[in-house]
Amino acid sequence: MFSITAAAVTFGVVFLAELPDKTALAGLVLGTRYRASYVFAGVAAAFALHVALAVAAGSVLTLLPQQLVQGITGALFLAGALMLLLKKDDGDEEIRRPSDQSFWKVAGSGFMLILVAEFGDLTQIMTANLAARYDNPLSVALGAVIALWSVAAIGILGGRALMRRVPLRLISRIAACVMLVLAALSFYEAFTG
Repeated sequence: MFSITAAAVTFGVVFLAELPDKTALAGLVLGTRYRASYVFAGVAAAFALHVALAVAAGSVLTLLPQQLVQGITGALFLAGALMLLLKKDDGDEEIRRPSDQSFWKVAGSGFMLILVAEFGDLTQIMTANLAARYDNPLSVALGAVIALWSVAAIGILGGRALMRRVPLRLISRIAACVMLVLAALSFYEAFTG
């Protein structure tokens, strides 16, 4: 039986926890380079998979080797930051979009980024805990997936709006700095956890 309370509580908790997280940043970066609907399709599919895993596993996900997950996440953020920082600058502020803008390539990129970066994330563990607490997988899953999709949409659309007002070069530098901080935090959690 569907519980609006379980869905609403899950939405609120997951939305607030995910809003300042790396998802909004990832969506912002991808949204500046690719068609927003393609990015959202991949990101939404990855989040749906994460929620399904969290709800199915319940609180068992809290037993995952967090140090390994944090280490991989840190390495991915470091690689992303280095790619942004070392990218050749032609002095042209015009947006340079990758040549392959196919749906499958763009959606696949968004899917893989979120799939790896969000695995074992706080919101996935919270979703698992809420599923165990409420014993209502459908309500928890619906609340969590709508919250995650909302944050992703804000990040992706925010990237598009920001791009109209701020030079892409500056956005890339700021994103690289934020990724370096997230990489450092992930490595810290991997080595101290």
